[in-house]
Amino acid sequence: MTLQSFVYALGRLRNPIAITLATAGLLACSRPAPEPEPIRAVRTLRVTEGVSAVFKEFAAETRARTESRLAFRVGGKIVSRRVDLGEAVRKGQVLAHLDPDDLRQAQEASGAALSAAQANLDLAQADHRRYVELRQQNFISAAELERRAMTLKTAQAQVDQARAQAAVQRNQTAHSVLVADGPGVVIAVEADVGGVVAAGTPILRVALDGPRDAVFSVPEDVAPAIRSLLRRPGALQVRIWGQTQSVPATLREMAASADPVTRTFQAKADLGGVPVQLGQTASVLLQAAPRPGVFKLPLSAIVRQKDQAAVWVVDPASMTVRQQVVTVHGADVNEAVITAGLTPGQEVVTAGAHVLTPGQRVKFMAPAGPAAAASAPRG
Repeated sequence: MTLQSFVYALGRLRNPIAITLATAGLLACSRPAPEPEPIRAVRTLRVTEGVSAVFKEFAAETRARTESRLAFRVGGKIVSRRVDLGEAVRKGQVLAHLDPDDLRQAQEASGAALSAAQANLDLAQADHRRYVELRQQNFISAAELERRAMTLKTAQAQVDQARAQAAVQRNQTAHSVLVADGPGVVIAVEADVGGVVAAGTPILRVALDGPRDAVFSVPEDVAPAIRSLLRRPGALQVRIWGQTQSVPATLREMAASADPVTRTFQAKADLGGVPVQLGQTASVLLQAAPRPGVFKLPLSAIVRQKDQAAVWVVDPASMTVRQQVVTVHGADVNEAVITAGLTPGQEVVTAGAHVLTPGQRVKFMAPAGPAAAASAPRG
């Protein structure tokens, strides 16, 4: 039956149910057949067995071995600061001043108190000499002479006290001038001119000349392994930012407790005589014992399966793909470090993984690339 004759017959029908059935039949006869699923072109990488050393990499910052937080030993108002941030200083150089007026007046008061005590001592000595002569002539009793001797001792103690107080006050006045303890570089200004500070409030932070350390933070899971390397020469490798070569370093110090906020342990690696700039970025590398079954794959091969990492594995017999869950240890530049979930000989999709579905047929975009041998992850 032609389409024209079918439409003519449909028009002569009076039953609505018959019309509906006839229309459904017409649509079923005209529906196109589904297109076959396309064969995706993918690039793969064959996993091969290997053994390699495992590396841990930590971000670090170069600092001076000794950083002095300089502060006035007395309180007062800052009236001058003679150095700026980043300026080199020498030992004994004047860095800042406090207003000395109150301290000088206190020094003058202590000097006056010393003079008064000295005058009282002179009078007590003169009285004691006279009472000694009177006692020798039996004009006074022995008890009266003892009282005069005690008065002399009291006057002497008062002079000693006033002299010590005057010395303390002289030191206080001298402490209104802040000087550098040694040669170094100003790395922080923590209080400025016009501020009123208490005794001990940091004013400047100076990185003293001398050895340099690479300071880095260690997570809790690797802290015991790092601590075992304390004071072992060359146990760590440090790569300064902008340089391609690593230099050996010694773990000099490691915190006994974790930081309460980051839950990491601060560690310091001695750089020896390596010329570095303060605050320069570095990477600390730790080589652990070799371990088998560690592989590297391009990051493009990793997909998410719910809350787990997975890869697409090609079945060479049927040329179909399936997802396989893997354990990702970390990333090394543009590669993912796989520590579990792969076996040697598997073909893993490294390009085109984002458009695949389970059981989909694929074809190789190009011959399989170089083998993914066990490599050195940097965590």
